[in-house]
Amino acid sequence: MVEASLETGRTHQIRVHMAYLGHPVVGDLVYGYKKQRFKLKGQMLHAKILGFMHPRSGEYVEFSAPLPEYFVNILEKLKHNI
Repeated sequence: MVEASLETGRTHQIRVHMAYLGHPVVGDLVYGYKKQRFKLKGQMLHAKILGFMHPRSGEYVEFSAPLPEYFVNILEKLKHNI
């Protein structure tokens, strides 16, 4: 698991940089490996915390979400393969 922060807001920034470093996001068929080890609904890319300035009120708002259960299950499988 990796913690990343967006700096530029460019499209696919995290996915492109992780692939460039040789560690593509699991499930990323565009920048990652075409052959996947797990049947996924999409990429294993999750925003645990998302915050921004509200456009109307100007206040900072922040939301958080736990990892989806299927992410946790796949992470456990990956841990045992390393």
